[in-house]
Amino acid sequence: MIDLKRLDTERKNPSSAHIDELSPLEMMQVIHAEDQKAVDAVTPLLPEIAKTADEVARRIRLGGRLIYCGAGTSGRLGVLDAVECPPTYGTPPELVTGVMAGGTNAMFRAKEGAEDDEALGKADLAALSVTKLDTVVGISASGRTPYVVGALQYAKEKEAFTVAVACASHSPIANIADVGLTALTGAEVVTGSTRMKAGTAQKMILNMISTGAMIRLGKVYGNLMVDVAATNEKLRERALRIVMEVSGCNREESASALRVADGQAKTAILIAVGKCTKEEAERLLQETDGQLSAALSIIKEEK
Repeated sequence: MIDLKRLDTERKNPSSAHIDELSPLEMMQVIHAEDQKAVDAVTPLLPEIAKTADEVARRIRLGGRLIYCGAGTSGRLGVLDAVECPPTYGTPPELVTGVMAGGTNAMFRAKEGAEDDEALGKADLAALSVTKLDTVVGISASGRTPYVVGALQYAKEKEAFTVAVACASHSPIANIADVGLTALTGAEVVTGSTRMKAGTAQKMILNMISTGAMIRLGKVYGNLMVDVAATNEKLRERALRIVMEVSGCNREESASALRVADGQAKTAILIAVGKCTKEEAERLLQETDGQLSAALSIIKEEK
């Protein structure tokens, strides 16, 4: 039997004790004030989040993956972060993956009982053939979800790098993982509704891990997503604007470089700046491990 009184995320919040009696504006003011606490709860974790992002990038360079696992809101946040990486950073779908208790259908319709199955967590990770090069991030507001416990235990057995993202102190998943990122967001506005403050803090942490890793991998130049996958009109226009801004070329020249580069912004930038072939640009990026700044330095030296 779970003793909910001992969970930080299940305590009653005195700030919202009479929220049902407030005006709509007063309700929003209470919720907004509590949301500020979610941001503050992440602040002490920044050094460990930075180390985590760097380690994720290191392992990806060696052939590893970033794998999120969770249940309910926590699982959906992991899936959300994973599915945004391919269009934003041009990563293959399998590089950043999210798995959640109950499978794909649970993304849209809650399957609450699945979170209590520790063996299912292990089985879902086993199906991904986890290796010691991978990073597995277990996400659970309470920090005790059996599905996540099972997944992290399996990942540890396979010598993967393990990370726990929780919002309750002294959590089982933090005890299992190599790194415990515990954002103490406190009692929710609606008691136990961890899709609120806890979910906000978890989303921030996952954003920083994946974004930091992608920046370290050279997928951002300045603050531009130079590996953006130009798969729709908005993203094609974004890629064009990026090439124009970095290369200093006009719209027509940048569009021509993008066509030659098959829509790859980094390659197009090198073509536009160095007046080189697609093959030469790709060779430069390979030699510089995808770091556009280093490739541009070589191009400019050669000019």
